[in-house]
Formats: sequence, C-alpha cells, structure tokens
Amino acid sequence: MAKLNQIIAVEKGVKSKALQDITAAHHKVQKPALMAGISRTYQPKDEEGEQLPPESTRVQVQGEDVLREMAASLTRLFDVTATKDWANCAARADVTVDGRTVVADVPVSYLLFLEKQLTDLHTFVKKLPTLDAAESWSHDPSTDWWKTDSVRTIRTKKVPRNHVKAEATDKHPAQVEVYYEDVSIGYWTTVKFSGALPARRVNELTERVEKLQQAVKFAREEANGAEVTDQRVGDAVFGYLFG
Repeated sequence: MAKLNQIIAVEKGVKSKALQDITAAHHKVQKPALMAGISRTYQPKDEEGEQLPPESTRVQVQGEDVLREMAASLTRLFDVTATKDWANCAARADVTVDGRTVVADVPVSYLLFLEKQLTDLHTFVKKLPTLDAAESWSHDPSTDWWKTDSVRTIRTKKVPRNHVKAEATDKHPAQVEVYYEDVSIGYWTTVKFSGALPARRVNELTERVEKLQQAVKFAREEANGAEVTDQRVGDAVFGYLFG
C-alpha cells in the first residue's frame, strides 16, 4: 500500500503530464483541417476526355479519440489528487515538544498552515528590540517598564572672567583678555526607562519558536507517512462527462 508522502511525490509529475496532454488536445481540435477528409473521383463526359486520378485526404484527428485520450490522462490526475485529498482528511499527528503534546491529532493541512505562520513569527521575534546592554536595568513594578539606576550629573554654565595681561599706565589702557570658566550651577538626576525586552527573553522566545517549528515538521513527516487508499474518481467523472 502506498504512503501519503509517495503520492505527494508523484503528484507534480502527473499534473505536468496532464497539462501537456490537455494542451496537445486543444491544439488538435483547434485545427479543423486535421479533422476533415475527402474522397473524389473524376469521370470525363466521353471516352475521348481527359482521365484524372482520384483524390483523397484521410481524417487525421477523430474527436472521440481526443476525448478518450484526454479522459485517460485526466483520470490519472483526478485519481492521484483524490487519493491525496482523501488521505489528508485522515492523516494526522501530534505536535510534541520535549515530551509535551502542544496540539493533538492535527491534520496535515493545518500542519502546513502552522509551518508558514511559525516562519513569520520567527522573523518577528528575532527582530524584537532588546535593552541596551551598556546599561544596568531593573524592572519597575509601578510602571511595568524597565529602568536604570539614577545617575547624577552636574549642570554647568560658562561665566566670563577677565584676565589682566598688562596693567594700565598713564600712556596705555589696561590689556584685558576675556575667558570663560565652567561654573557648577545645579545637578541633573537621570533615570532611563525602556519598554524593550531583555536579550535573554528574546533568546528564550526564539528558542521556543524554533523548537515548535521542528516539532511541526516532524509531525508533518509522521502524518505524511500514513498509508493511503487509492481512490478511483476519474472513471466516474469521465464516465458521466464523455460517456
């Protein structure tokens, strides 16, 4: 008895061949000349007249033959697809991580859906913003934010000062140079806050997603290993359509 993964493996080839056969059938029936034939003979009016040989053209394409060929090709496609779809309804497996069943008895179609969603989630989680590693953070229960310890810094102001380079004389005024001195005028106390996540949390989430991704793949492989019952749908369909 075949397994579901074997049916899936041959389905693509069967689809490809059916498409080629349908295309060929279309081309045949779209050329009226191939379906036309003729037979004619010539008889002169009297014995002295010119004798001409008979002419004939055979019919090259017979409509019923095209229908039979098309039905034969599509019957294989209909049967393979039916076998896969019937089996997909019954093929199920548990998604298990570290011995814990996360989701039980999951159909193959839903496992495929989960795989795609988890791929997108993995991308999202990997890009989550993390707390600046250069700072020391603690959780603030009152705001549910992360915060740093308070840091005190001095606020300064530039104050002009005069530097007398030369004292005044009766002939020359004093030579004074202005310079600026930083003078402390107050203090800033700063606390930084953040809604980002600790790196360890992002790493933990990433690991969980990756574990679940593996579990879903294993479950899909298990489900696809289920034995299938060959379905014979094509004969019934084309027996009605072309019968």
